[in-house]
Amino acid sequence: MAKILILIGAHLCTAPRPQKEADALTDAGHDVTIRGVWFNEDLAFRDQSIAKHRPWKFEPALDFRPQRRFTNLRVRLKTRLAKELYQKLGLFSPYLLGYGALALLRVARKANADLTIVHSEAGLWVGSRLLDEGFCVGVDFEDWFSEDLLLEDRVTRPVAYIKDLENKLLKHCEYCLTTSHAMAKAMSQATNSEMPIAVYNAFPWSEREYIDGQIKDRRNPDLLSIHWFSQTIGSGRGLETLMAALPYLTHPVEVHLRGNYPESSRQWLEPQIPKAWRQYIFIHPTVPNRELLSRIAEHDIGLALEPSNVLSTDLTISNKLFQYLQAGLAVVATDTSGQQEVFSQFPDCGALIPCQSPKALADAINTFLLNGDRLRSAKSAALVAAQALSWEQQSNRILDAVEGII
Repeated sequence: MAKILILIGAHLCTAPRPQKEADALTDAGHDVTIRGVWFNEDLAFRDQSIAKHRPWKFEPALDFRPQRRFTNLRVRLKTRLAKELYQKLGLFSPYLLGYGALALLRVARKANADLTIVHSEAGLWVGSRLLDEGFCVGVDFEDWFSEDLLLEDRVTRPVAYIKDLENKLLKHCEYCLTTSHAMAKAMSQATNSEMPIAVYNAFPWSEREYIDGQIKDRRNPDLLSIHWFSQTIGSGRGLETLMAALPYLTHPVEVHLRGNYPESSRQWLEPQIPKAWRQYIFIHPTVPNRELLSRIAEHDIGLALEPSNVLSTDLTISNKLFQYLQAGLAVVATDTSGQQEVFSQFPDCGALIPCQSPKALADAINTFLLNGDRLRSAKSAALVAAQALSWEQQSNRILDAVEGII
């Protein structure tokens, strides 16, 4: 049995992949702890609810929730100062990569684990320091961080430094994972390093037995229902395309959007909703992870409208795509390189469309609206794909990777 530490840069409830990683490693007999960062009271409550039912341990390495006023002020001031120093003088600070970088490094040193697995931008810096100090380090590239921004946003970020960290970890971490074969190949070619192991961010097939069968989202069961979700409802996630597609639909449908919806998001979204469609748009808050599958399963079609204009987003496979498959929804997805990877294996689970094409999106939805047999067939194919790609299948690659170094 090995002592394994997993480091994440935020709340546990926002990090499903490290949770599944910890499950697999614990089931294999290892002693696993996850350390993260707390900054929100509601999310901290969700973290505690998740952790108390799991065989591994979770603790925040840094807690700066608002009620911890001094810590909260100190962390936010240091982060603001780091950003100003970088923009004015080009000076690097780990605070540029995430609130918890220094705290995560401290707990990793103290834990002295047999293997420390890092996630997030802050984790790259922590992993680099740990490698220099002789620790055994693994990395899971959920994103290609140096390629995860639009060109206009890159000028305010230490992209060259992040790229150097990625290069170092790719070349020196024997345990090295990412989310798709397309991502693994591209990262390997860009850094002249060994190809990371592709582990799809799929979900356990066994979770389907917990679908509660309740109808909490849908209003009219006679209408086809479309579901989209993200942490936040906002721009750059395909909703602009969806709103522009609605007037092309041949029949009314319910459109259910789930995510955090601050006032800024409301002001952005509402002007884009066609007037005739306002009564069919429903906004839902996020729900705990254990309930999300049940709510998705209420619907008929899941939308994964990821853009392709950012390399990391193009190469990865959206978490939502795997959750739609798990729930048995027909999937309409944009033809990013990562999502093509899934559809090349299971083309009947839905429709693949060009990015930012309202007409193509409407045509795909209309196909299901006008052909009930096609919709039912896509839903059945989605379940076949979900079982074949399930976490039960993916987790074996994690265990093989760990076995090779511990």
